[in-house]
This record gives sequence, structure tokens and C-alpha cells, in this order.
Amino acid sequence: MKQLPDYPPAMNQAVATLPVRPAHAEPHAASPASDWLGDHRGPLTVTDNFAVLDDPVEQETFTQRVEQAEGELAESVLMVQGMYCAACADTVESALQGLPGVQQARVHAATRRLTLRWDPQATRMSTLAQVVGERGYRLLPMQAALSISERLRETRQGLWRLFVAGFCMMQVMMYAWPAYVTEPGEIPADIDQLLRWASWVLSLPVVFFASGPFFESAWRDLKHGRVGMDTPVSIGILVTFLASSAATFDPTGPWGHEVWFDSLTMFVFFLLGGRYLEFKARDRTAGALDSLMNRLPEVCERETAKGVETVSIRRLAVGDTVRVQAGQAFAADGELLSERATVDEALLTGESRPVSRTLGQGVVAGSFNLGGPVRMRVTQVGRDTRFAQIVRLMEQASTEKPRLAILADQIAAPFLVLVLLAAAVAGFYWWQIDHSRALAVAVAVLIVTCPCALSLATPAAMLTSAGALARRGVLVRRLQAFEVLAGISAVVFDKTGTLTHDRLELQDVQTRAGVSREQALGLASALAAGSLHPVSRALARQGGGQPLFDVTEVAGQGMQARLADGSAVRLGSALFCAAPATEEGDEAPRAHLSDEGGWMASFTLEEGLREDARAAVQALRALGVRTWLLSGDRASAAEAVGRAVGVDHVIAGATPEQKLLEVTRLQSQGLTIAMVGDGLNDGPVLARADTSFALGQAAPLAQAQSDYVIQGGQVMDVVHTLLQARATLRTVRQNLVWAGAYNVVAVPLALVGWMPPWLAGLGMAGSSLLVIGNALRLAGKTPQSASNPTAAPASA
Repeated sequence: MKQLPDYPPAMNQAVATLPVRPAHAEPHAASPASDWLGDHRGPLTVTDNFAVLDDPVEQETFTQRVEQAEGELAESVLMVQGMYCAACADTVESALQGLPGVQQARVHAATRRLTLRWDPQATRMSTLAQVVGERGYRLLPMQAALSISERLRETRQGLWRLFVAGFCMMQVMMYAWPAYVTEPGEIPADIDQLLRWASWVLSLPVVFFASGPFFESAWRDLKHGRVGMDTPVSIGILVTFLASSAATFDPTGPWGHEVWFDSLTMFVFFLLGGRYLEFKARDRTAGALDSLMNRLPEVCERETAKGVETVSIRRLAVGDTVRVQAGQAFAADGELLSERATVDEALLTGESRPVSRTLGQGVVAGSFNLGGPVRMRVTQVGRDTRFAQIVRLMEQASTEKPRLAILADQIAAPFLVLVLLAAAVAGFYWWQIDHSRALAVAVAVLIVTCPCALSLATPAAMLTSAGALARRGVLVRRLQAFEVLAGISAVVFDKTGTLTHDRLELQDVQTRAGVSREQALGLASALAAGSLHPVSRALARQGGGQPLFDVTEVAGQGMQARLADGSAVRLGSALFCAAPATEEGDEAPRAHLSDEGGWMASFTLEEGLREDARAAVQALRALGVRTWLLSGDRASAAEAVGRAVGVDHVIAGATPEQKLLEVTRLQSQGLTIAMVGDGLNDGPVLARADTSFALGQAAPLAQAQSDYVIQGGQVMDVVHTLLQARATLRTVRQNLVWAGAYNVVAVPLALVGWMPPWLAGLGMAGSSLLVIGNALRLAGKTPQSASNPTAAPASA
């Protein structure tokens, strides 16, 4: 047996009990998830070893602690293997709900993600995984489920089943063709019987191998007293095969003159083909989120006293020194130890252009090193990194069920029971008229009415849009927010940090005679470097400076120090620096500089508008959305910004409580409000608005109350997200209309006998593919530049 990686003893024991990749197999990065699951095939059973899920290090990758009134609970996000439909999601939820220690279990059918809130003191994750395993599903950590080896295994297995069904279908059609082109009696009886036997033999692998997923899913549901979406399909396949086999073995019996091997193999092929394409499409739908959530490398190079060692990123600790090769993602937040690095931070900002980082500057986990090898010192690891906060937001979005999706799932379950009853009634009715057609009609009804398209209509569209927005740096916290955002009538902006930058910018410099602008700025910059006041930080960014001694800060006044010749200098308020009085009504922020000879210079600063703020406000007005500026700043400053960007209304001098009252007042007037703030001090008003945005990298992602987090700070992304939401809702409505119309048209055709089983299988697969294909068009609708900000996406 190969040597186990550097995992804890409990984990090594669990790994040792599972199959090991042969030495000649294709190599992959060593990690706990891939090693213990990469080659473990087939559905889980009660004999499987689940102990690895209890390992604390492994749990860190998919579990976080949450504080509740009843104490501290764990919240885990896992992938569920073996799911195909909304009924599968319901089965997993029902298996977990009510178990000791489980507070909540929520499964998203489209992304196959389980969000589980549980009490570690009352139960173990391995126990919960075993219960799910008994239902025929497998719980996997996200990184293991989305690993390349796991995806390849699923793809190869699906393609192999599809190939078997397709090959046998072609052969069966070849043997069935003579019956379609000849008159009754033209084919000798012995030849006709030989063709039937050949078709029966070729149908065996289709039924017992290619149709395996349908039977497994149906049996799993029936064992627990449920009707899943594969139940009617499996009944149709089984009944068709048994009736055709009876006709083959006993040609003189009631079914002797009719076999349906050609229809059987055709609709199995179409169903598998549709399911495979659906799997690939769903992979693309959630793939944008998955690719962003799995950017970290499995292992990294850590420097030690003995040299460089390769370790799992879970083993990193604050203070470690790590080497990052060209093209590799940074495994943790850290401080650059190399002179320079070129970094791709598209995950954090949506900006595709690389940025430069120099010695001592910070780099973040998930960003890519685009230059040569660099060194960094780790400052944050695991769930403390900004990348981990982003992943938690994405997990929250990908596991949430929108209102329309919940409604569709609620309809789908009783609808399946009606499907079985309709098929039974149709079969009985046709048996009275023409028993040779009764079976074909009943099977067609079973196949054609499966509500897969209905269950996929909403989540497919919303997940595609969430992935498209994530690629440009907009994180969606709640999928339901798309529905609200599409119907907004007003946008309320905070001022500081939202329409303006969260920093002051130098506007003007006035100096006394004999003092140059450069001299004044150099001295002011040196003094300001010792203060965190916003005005000081703005001056410190001007650069330059000279040696200072005895630098001190006088609270509420400013900075003072001594030059090399012993003379005193000051930077601060007008009173502190004996500066001349300003004009009455002029409230612009200022700092003053003085020396022993008196006033030297005055620096006027202003809040710098974001470059795209005016364009964004004008674009919203062009879309019929009213705009407000709601600020706690003085009236003159707020009104100046309001005029500059062109908002419809300005409300100034508002405290956080007053902001909340103003938003409530606007809502009482019938307006649907989207609030845009910086996420730092706007929590209550962001939560009160119908939907909300937090702008900027300063937003505390884990605590943000907003539905959307715009990481790059571009105001225009509010417009882009609104356009995306409107296109998403159009697509959802189209999908729901199509799914309903398909059943309204197809069911009567099947009931009157005008739709053979093979065509029913094609229709069922085609309806699901059409819904997903329509949703995938949303992936290209998010604007990639602000060159034409007011252009709406093409009609969905």
C-alpha cells in the first residue's frame, strides 16, 4: 500500500480502509478529499467507512460554527452524489429532518448541495452521512465532489451507458425496419421470430445496464414510500420490456403480434442522451460558481529550516513562509516577501487586468501569481481569509431555494402521482378499445409527463445569472433577490464610500509667499504619515517628505514635530496652526500647515466621486428607476454630490435611525427600494430595503446584510445586476410557460395514441434541455465593459 499523506491519525485510519489508486494510475494532487474518494465507486452502503467526515481538519473545509439561542451549532455544506431531480432532494431532506441533533437540512436540486445545521454535541457527521448512504446517496466535501477525477468518472460512466443504448438501438431498429416497410405476411414466420429474438437479446444490456440509474433511483424512492421522477420512467421501461418479452417467448399469447423493443431502446437512448446533456448543462450552470469556489491549490510549498516541503494547505499556519509558482493560486492571505509580483485578482474585483504588488504589500488567497515564483508570509488561513468569506456567500446562494423553485417542487410531487394514475386510466381505457395499443399509450403517458423541466425552470436560470455575475465580481447572497430586484422602482444611494470614494482627495493648495507647493506638500506629507485621520491619510498619499523628530499627535487638533534644525512645525486645524479664516459658508474639509514663522499653507480636500457614479445614475433613470441620495453628511456636501451625479432627490443630515425611517416612508408610498451602501455602517437600512447592495472591498462579507456584494466598487455594476435580474425573470417565466405548455400539448397527444413511447422519451429529454439551454443564454448577458452602460441585454 502506498504511504498515506500527512493527515491526522484518525484520518489516516479511515483512508487506509478505502481503495488505493494503483501506482500506474494518472497522478493528481494529494489531498484528503481526493485520496479517500477519488476511486471509491458506486453508491454508498452501510458498510462504508464514514469516519473521515468526523476528522476536525477535514471538517474545517465544509463546516463553520454558528451561534444560536440554544448554543453553538455547526453548519456544513456538502455535495450529494446520486441526485437527479427535485424528488431526490426531498428524499435526502426527509431522511435527515427529525434526526437527533439535526436542526435544519436543505438540499438544492439543481446544484446538488446540502446545507446542514446540526449539533456536534448530539450527533456526528459520519452518523448523518450513513443515514443518507442508506437512502442510496453519498455526501462528499465540495472539493472532493468537484475534483477532476470525480467529474471524469461520472462523465465516462454516463457516456458508456449512452454508447451501449445507442449501439443496441441502432441494431434493434435495423431488425425492426422490415416490419415497417412490408405488408403483413410478407416476412416468413420463422424469420420474423428470429428478428424478435435478436431484438430481445440486444435489449438486455439496454434494460439491465444502460437503464440502471432509472431503476436504482425508482427503487430507492419506492423503498421509502415515495414517488420520484424516475418512477414513471422505470415503470414504462419495465412494462414495455416484459410485455415485449412475453410476446417473444409466446407468439400465440395476447401480445404475440406486437413487440416494442425498438421503442424501448429508442426512448432509453433519448432519455440517457438528454440526461447526459442536462448533466453537462447543469455543470455549466453551477460551474461558474464551482470554478470560483475551487481556485485554491490542493497543496503548496512551505519553507522550513530543513528546506522546502510540500504540504496540504490545511496544514498552513499564520507566520509560515510559502513559495508560489507561476500560474499557481495563493493558498492563503499573506504579505509579499519578494520584490514584485503580478497578480490576477479577478475573483475579488471582477477586473480582468493584472495588478502589481511590491515587497510588503498584501496578497489574497484565490488570486493567481502571473509572474515568476514568489515568496509570501502567511497572515490569514482557512476560514479567516477573504476568499473563504466569498466562498461562504457563494455556498449560501447555491443552496438557497427561490420561492418559484419551492413552488415548482411542491407541484412536482403530487403531479407524479397523477401521472401514474393517468397512465393506468389511459391503459385501461385503451385496453377496452384496442389492447395492442394500450401498453404503448400507457408508457407514452408515463414518459411524457415527467415534470423535470418544471423543477429546473427557476434554479437553472438563477444559478446561471449568479455565476455570470460572480465572474465580474458581483456576489449574489440570495437567489430570491433576483425576483425582487427585477421589480424595483427606486434606488437609494448612500454617499460616502458609495457614490464617492471612501477617501478624501486633494483639490487645492494655497501657500504664503516664498513657500512652493512642492515644499508645502512634502512637509505636510511627512507630518501626516503619523496619523490615521482621513485628512492626514489624503495628504500622506502625496509622497515626498523630510526627516522629522519628536512627532506627536494632539487630540482633536493635529500633528506637531521638529525639523533637523530644531524648529517646530504643525499640521492641523486653523486654530492649531493660526491660519487665516475661511469664507462664511465654506465647509470644505481643510488642513493647515505652520512653522515658527506662522501660517505656511492650506490644503483644501474633497470627496472624490467614483468615476462611473454619474453614468450609473443616468442609466438607472433611463431604465425608469427613480434615484435618491440618503446621507448623514451636511446638506451642502450631500447636495453638491447629488447635483454632480444627477439623482432625483437628496436627503442630508440623516442619522442611521433616520435613514431607516426614510426608507420605510418610501416603501409606504408603494415604492420597491434597492439600497446601495458601503456595507460598513448601513446594516439596518440595507436589511430594511426590499433588496440591497454593498459596495467595495471594505465590506465585511460575513456580516453584510446585503443581497449583493460588489467587490470592485463600481457603481455601474448596480445597473448591470438590475439588467441581469430582469433578463433572469424573463427567462424563468419563459421556462415555466414552456414546461406548462409542453405538458398541456403532449399529454393529450399521448392519451389519444398519437405519440409513441420513443417520441415521448425524446419530448421529455428535449423539454429539460430546452429549459436549461434557455437558461444558459443568461451566461453571456452580463456586460463585460462599461462602454455602453445603458444597453440592456438582448431579450431573453
